[in-house]
Amino acid sequence: MLIQRVKTALIALLCLLANAAEADTVIKLATVAPKDSIWHESLKRIDQRWQELTDGEVRLRIYAGTLGDEDDILRRVRVGQLDGAAISMAGLSSIDQATQAMHIPLAFTSNEEMAYVRDQVVLQVEPLLAAKNFRVLSWGEVGWVHFFTKEPVATPDDLRRQKLFVWSNGDSSDSERLWQDLGFNTVSLSSIDILPALQTGMITAYQAPPLMALANQWFPFTPYMTDLKWAPLTGATVVTAGAWSRVPEPFREAMLQITYEESLVLEAAVRDLEQEAKDAMVARGLQIVPVDRAAMAAWLGAVKSSYPEIRGKVIPADYFDETLRLRDEFRALQTEK
Repeated sequence: MLIQRVKTALIALLCLLANAAEADTVIKLATVAPKDSIWHESLKRIDQRWQELTDGEVRLRIYAGTLGDEDDILRRVRVGQLDGAAISMAGLSSIDQATQAMHIPLAFTSNEEMAYVRDQVVLQVEPLLAAKNFRVLSWGEVGWVHFFTKEPVATPDDLRRQKLFVWSNGDSSDSERLWQDLGFNTVSLSSIDILPALQTGMITAYQAPPLMALANQWFPFTPYMTDLKWAPLTGATVVTAGAWSRVPEPFREAMLQITYEESLVLEAAVRDLEQEAKDAMVARGLQIVPVDRAAMAAWLGAVKSSYPEIRGKVIPADYFDETLRLRDEFRALQTEK
């Protein structure tokens, strides 16, 4: 009799444990950001706060820098192996090209200008991603893209003499063709191939924010950085609509608020650490190549000549126009002050 009661109690306990396990919602999310980078740390804070909010009922399982490039990650999301991703514009563009609107070359000159435009553009982009079954949890920054090169690059002609890495993520063929039409020698690769390509000399130049160049240890192979803010690299944390539907409805709003708050913390950290990253690389031999007025005119001339090709082919025309309209609106407001 006692044995039977023990068996009954054990069965009941196992059922409770099984039900508790089934009640847990685990969101499997990946990023190309290296383990322990500031982007990985941000996701870990979100996971901790989600667990505290839901008493452990909802949590993140984070894969940092281990599952390939952003195309690889999104393929895993689409077949159900992952629930979401923290990805840059390069990956987002394979979901919808409108996400590239914030990556118009030399369109922005300050964080304030960029943020003013971004905060309005993303409100128009989010419904496009939702129509393709992706729920945006938060938007974020990766930093200002610069050219890192094996030889000093101050002008477009200097860069034309380099073997320039271009992203193979997403729908990149139009973008690569544009670089080539402007006379650049491009090598299309996955971001995870940058380091071996630098080591072998397959590429001698790449575009990246300083934090990425430092975190991935690319910069020792490219001892020069052009002092030119090419474009802001933005990103987003997204999950599939199906994964989000598994989250108990009472928690969703508070969870979104947590991700938003952490995106603000991350944004401040990226901006603060960008100069520190430059300083750290300079201390280890990096040389920053100045761009004088004549060189800047050459860059602007090359870029603006490409705008008719970018508009409509790389970035949908209406989003291209709206981004520049908002940029000009911000500048006008600053002039009025």
